[in-house]
Amino acid sequence: MMVDAAEHSEAGGATPSATVRVWDPMVRLFHWSLVALFAFCYLSAEEWGSAHINAGYAVAALIFFRVIWGLIGSRHARFSDFVYSPATVAKFVGDTMLMRARRYIGHNPAGGVMVIALLVMVAVISTTGFMMTTDAYWGIEWVSDLHSLSVDVTIGLIMLHIAGVVFASIEHKENLVRSMFTGRKRPN
Repeated sequence: MMVDAAEHSEAGGATPSATVRVWDPMVRLFHWSLVALFAFCYLSAEEWGSAHINAGYAVAALIFFRVIWGLIGSRHARFSDFVYSPATVAKFVGDTMLMRARRYIGHNPAGGVMVIALLVMVAVISTTGFMMTTDAYWGIEWVSDLHSLSVDVTIGLIMLHIAGVVFASIEHKENLVRSMFTGRKRPN
């Protein structure tokens, strides 16, 4: 992996440290757009029908984009960079519980599982939301129930994702939220 010559200044005048590019602008734009749109959809579910539906279409477009970008995007955006075997994920989670997990520049094995789980759940939410707007599925209880259940499961996954980011940030002494804004992390 190539270390960029770009440096950032540290607080208190400390020597600037080199960083590496990890999250490309498309990944970051996707991430924060999805955060904002999901929050809007969640908050507008009962209040603003057409705004909620239009935001749902935007979420679906984001998911479609992320799947494509997961196939052709930059190194750490690609699924091939962060989809691991169940055994690797289990070992990583066990090591994490013992505070001795390996640090990854891109998504770690648990983070990779979370990316896939969130993409699948948000796709289910978008699909069932769309179905509820059609004549064929409007008023069909199982579609509405699956939509609501998927939202609840996704909220749980989001909370687990945030907890994982906080835990990994503490374990590896780095600010992972900042890296999702800047796109940069310290090298291994």
